[in-house]
Order: sequence, then structure tokens, then C-alpha cells
Amino acid sequence: MASIGFIGLGVMGAPMALNLQNGGHQLFVHTRTRREPDPLDGKARYCASAAEVARQAEIIFLMLPDTPDVQKVLFNDDGVAAGLSAGKVVVDMSSISPIETKDFAERINALGCTYLDAPVSGGEVGAKAASLTIMVGGPDDAFERVRPLFELMGKNITLVGGNGAGQTTKVANQIIVALTIEAVSEALLFASKAGADPAKVRQALMGGFASSRILEVHGERMIKRAFNPGFRIDLHQKDLNLALQGARALGVALPNTATAQELFNTCAANGMGRLDHSALCQALELMANHPIAPDGPAQ
Repeated sequence: MASIGFIGLGVMGAPMALNLQNGGHQLFVHTRTRREPDPLDGKARYCASAAEVARQAEIIFLMLPDTPDVQKVLFNDDGVAAGLSAGKVVVDMSSISPIETKDFAERINALGCTYLDAPVSGGEVGAKAASLTIMVGGPDDAFERVRPLFELMGKNITLVGGNGAGQTTKVANQIIVALTIEAVSEALLFASKAGADPAKVRQALMGGFASSRILEVHGERMIKRAFNPGFRIDLHQKDLNLALQGARALGVALPNTATAQELFNTCAANGMGRLDHSALCQALELMANHPIAPDGPAQ
């Protein structure tokens, strides 16, 4: 049994932490707000600060919304860095800036500790089912040390490269997801406007080369108007901002990523930022003045 720290018990973090706990490990956790009922069934030790989590645990996981959140939790006066001692491992499973990640890793390494960036894909469903895809950046020995814990949370676990490579892979993932959501939205909107039944069109396409997980899951969401969030538009906006910022720094053009971001921006401007990212289709529906589903755009 290992002593594990976990900071960030949100939609994703809570089931991930529970899977670690169910694997037989003692959890030390810190969160800004306690949830009722307790997602960890009262078995975890709640700590007053991130520093206290780091003092108690040998491996500390973070699952936080954005780069500034990770920076604060790591380096505030009562942050993780203040409680670390040599030999511990910090694992950031948030989706944040690859550039900032490299800086965070250097600062943690300077304390005699090791840093892994390990963002995930799979959403709330994958977090609950322990079937997440985990993309890891960092040294081989730390990865092997943490791998048994990753295996309690995910299925497809890959060490991509050094620090920052995990976050770079996650940004690439989010580009593909956003553009595929846009493609599915356009296809179903086109079919609906042409007078075809979008549900039957989706069913037909699922048997061909256009089949994808996004057509399967998010195409159904678009037709059924089921936009309760698995992954929110505002979080995907954050990830595409990372992609576009990185592209500027690298001198790379990402024209379709920029278009997808503008569609997300349209949704956010119309009060849809907290809906599931499949609701991107509603931006296209607004421009076409035509819904994919007969009951019209639903929030």
C-alpha cells in the first residue's frame, strides 16, 4: 500500500482518486470545497493544505482546471513544493500549457523530486470506468514507479517523451477531437437541412469509413439534444487556446483549429460555455437557422 496524495476532486478527479483508493492505497487529499456526499466514502484523510498532502504522501497527483491553478497549488506558500522532501514524485494529470509544464518540472526537480505530466482523455465516463487514456511526459524510472497507479485509472498508458511531451500530446488530442466534433456537426446539419433523418444518416455512417467514436457518442448527443457536460465547452476553449498559443510560438498555422475555436467562442457568447463540447453544433445551427434535431437548439 502506498501513501498517495490527490489534489482536485472535481468531475474527473473524484472518480480517479476513488479508483486509487479502491486499489488499496491510503489517500491524503486537499480540495477547496468538500462535496456531499463524500466521493471517497470518508476513507481518505483530508488535509488543510496542499503542503500537508505533500508531507504525508510519497506520490502526489494533481487534477486541476488550468495552468494558473496548477502553479498556485504547486508553488504558493502552502503549496505542494513547501511540503516536498527528496525522492517524492509529483504527477500532474491536468491539461495545461506544455511550456509552463517544463518550468514546473525544473522547479520540482530542483527540490530533489521528480515530475510527470500525465494528462488524460476519456472524460467523466472514462474516469469512472478506469479506462482513461493517459499520456505521460517525464523520466523512465519515475514512469515505471507510477505505472501501477496509472493502471488503476486507465487502460491506454503511454510514456511519450520527456517533461512537456504528455501535455503536447493532450493538446494534439484536443485538436483532433474539436475538429471531428465540427465535422460531425456539419455533416448532420447538412443532412438535416437536406431533409434526411439525421438519426438514420448517423446510423448509416457508423458502418462506413466515416465511423468514429465522436460520431457514435457526440452525434447521438446532437440528435437527442443531450448536452449535459461530460467535457465542457469552456474547458475545450482553454485547450484550443493552448494549441493556438503553441502554434504561434512554433510558427505553425492551425487554420481549422482556429475555426473550431471561433465556433466554441460563439457558443460561449450565447451562454453555452458550460454545456458539453458536442454543443458546438449549436453555433453552426445558429448560422444556418436550422437545427439538427426537430425540436431546435436546446440548452
